[in-house]
Amino acid sequence: MKWVLLMLIICYAVPLHGLTKVASARPKAVNIGAVFTFNSLIGKVIKVAMDAAVEDVNASPSILNTTTLRIIMHDTKFNGFMSIMEPLHFMESETVAIIGPQRSTTARVVAHVATELKVPILSFSATDPTMSPLQFPFFIRTAHNDLFQMAAIADIVQFYGWREVVAIYGDDDYGRNGIASLGDRLAEKRCRISYKAALPPGPTRENITDLLIKVALSESRIIVIHASFIWGLELFNVAQNLGMMSTGYVWIATNWLSTIIDTDSPLPLDTINNIQGVIALRPHTPNSIMKQNFVQRWRNLTRVGLSTYGLYAYDTVWLLAQAIEDFFQKGGNVSFSKNPILSELVGGNLHLDALKVFDGGKMFLESILQVDRIGLTGRMKFTRDRNLVNPEFDVLNVIGTGYRTIGYWSNHLGLSVVPADERQNTSFSGQKLHSVVWPGQTTKVPRGWVFSNNGRHLRIGVPNRYRSEEVVSVKSNGMITGFCVDVFTAALNLLPYAVPFELVAFGNGHDNPSNSELVRLITTGVYDAGVGDITIITERTKMADFTQPYVESGLVVVAPVRKLGSSAMAFLRPFTPQMWLITAASFLIVGAVIWCLEHKHNDEFRGPPCRQFITTFWFSFSTLFFSHRETTTSSLGRIVLIIWLFVVLIINSSYTASLTSILTVHQLSSPIKGIETLQANHDPIGYPKGSFVRDYLVHELSIHESRLVPLSSPEEYDKALRDGPGKGGVAAVVDERAYIELFLSNRCEFGIVGKEFTKNGWGFVSIVLSISA
Repeated sequence: MKWVLLMLIICYAVPLHGLTKVASARPKAVNIGAVFTFNSLIGKVIKVAMDAAVEDVNASPSILNTTTLRIIMHDTKFNGFMSIMEPLHFMESETVAIIGPQRSTTARVVAHVATELKVPILSFSATDPTMSPLQFPFFIRTAHNDLFQMAAIADIVQFYGWREVVAIYGDDDYGRNGIASLGDRLAEKRCRISYKAALPPGPTRENITDLLIKVALSESRIIVIHASFIWGLELFNVAQNLGMMSTGYVWIATNWLSTIIDTDSPLPLDTINNIQGVIALRPHTPNSIMKQNFVQRWRNLTRVGLSTYGLYAYDTVWLLAQAIEDFFQKGGNVSFSKNPILSELVGGNLHLDALKVFDGGKMFLESILQVDRIGLTGRMKFTRDRNLVNPEFDVLNVIGTGYRTIGYWSNHLGLSVVPADERQNTSFSGQKLHSVVWPGQTTKVPRGWVFSNNGRHLRIGVPNRYRSEEVVSVKSNGMITGFCVDVFTAALNLLPYAVPFELVAFGNGHDNPSNSELVRLITTGVYDAGVGDITIITERTKMADFTQPYVESGLVVVAPVRKLGSSAMAFLRPFTPQMWLITAASFLIVGAVIWCLEHKHNDEFRGPPCRQFITTFWFSFSTLFFSHRETTTSSLGRIVLIIWLFVVLIINSSYTASLTSILTVHQLSSPIKGIETLQANHDPIGYPKGSFVRDYLVHELSIHESRLVPLSSPEEYDKALRDGPGKGGVAAVVDERAYIELFLSNRCEFGIVGKEFTKNGWGFVSIVLSISA
């Protein structure tokens, strides 16, 4: 009986001990710390939101059961040092998590300590994109990463066709890292930040004025402001005074501006006038019954406007509550222990040895990252890189006394006038953004750039050639004139804005420079563009961009020609001997056909053979003058006669026209009939020195380079053609039609032979500019 009694005691004691342990694992209260500035723009919203969230969590029977959630809030009073020290005070007590700090700069420091003590840090305002989970494993961002906000701005810049932006930001980790992310996203769109304008963390009005003056002198008119709530509106006030809120400017603000509008609405009239036409971003929170009920409840809680930070603060508390419930269900225990490293600091006035390590911190961190719930801001779930799923932003346009939503941006779908969560339920038109009222009260999309007042002039390279001063001419005083320059100047005069430039001669004026080399120098930055007789060929288009051709100028062959004067036998020249023979044979054949069809039935084609032959011959040749007297009686004979008379009409008309031309116009003749003749013989061929013609003749037409003779001027053309192949000259010259026409304008003994065998043109050349027209 004693043994049985002992066994019963052991059996009942073990489960009782286990129950006692489980009960002790779920404490009566769980402490969470919160660090922020109570009187800041964000602080006065999130304090009310977190109080409401704690009240709802503790009143809900579906979570935490008998455990009470407590949030202990500490005011940092706008002090960065306090933002670091207050979280350390929480880590001395039994605090399982900390919400905050408010700024990214202090969150970095606190996250290092939290990693050592295994206390999760949750922040919905420290959105620095460089705070990665690899470096800060116990830092969790419960709002959207600034990386996505910068991607949205880059998509807006690309949508409107702009290429360069100016970035204004605070010179701290938060500002620098955000703008660095913007630069990366713009580079993916083949855009860039042309000027990074940094302000000190606490700028004065003088600092802002000096900076905006520099911005106004830059080329880009697309200005992105990644500002602080403290000095953002002051910057717009200074910009208004400097005339930078006028037509032509584009201002894009990150979510700091939308937070001010939501929290302090309605803004003072002077303030709202300073931000007219500004585009701002705001984290998108989908409409839901839960959100509508909370917005209605908010009006009874405080007179402060509800910003997205309030919604994220509310959801962060609920996320922690659900993670705590999951932590307890997994058998987690809220216990703390001393850090052996910090125990060595005993005796100091800072009492760092009082900091405690959360024993269940790693398990609690996993519970936080596994939360998947629907809150006021939408779905609260983390990706592998610890970003919230489905990042989305509203694109706002400040108009009148408020703003208008002109579109939305999502990470997967880009810009749209329909939110991503509503696209499945509505017919999506594919429109990117609604129309915008820009600064200056205009709906016309700004060009986005101007020529800066302190910028350099465009360097325009102009070939300094020895020949053809009518095309391009560099005078002794340095002035550059000519047809090409006149066309370029006329084109610039049509632009609605001024283009400062200077013409720079390329070449020494004695040797013809290579236009291909000029194009290459443009690609290397020696020149910004090229103006002149620059032919558009495939090799050059691979290096730079050309305008549409303003002169058509293909390659032609010029050779000596001789005049064909009139003579007694000039009437035979309209037709070649072959043509005369074919015409005579045709008369005989037609006469024979008519005789075969008519002599059996038509008495006019009957009689002695001699008479029939004379009649047939006379009938055939009299049709040349339509004076035949013999009639045709058969149907086939009449058909043949009609067709033949039509042919005779054509022959008469052609002969008359050719003879008239011969007798009224001087005819020129040359043994060279075109480029085909030059390919077939072995005579020397002249070409302009320094031109692409040489490469074309060698590589495209397979003419041996030993036959090619470089010529530098029209005078050398003249002498080489007069001397001919027998006296060291050339048989012909191949050059562009524009130059040949100038050459022939006062030389009648030469002429263009054959057809133009290429289709080229002259154009202006430049590299792809990084500005958008």
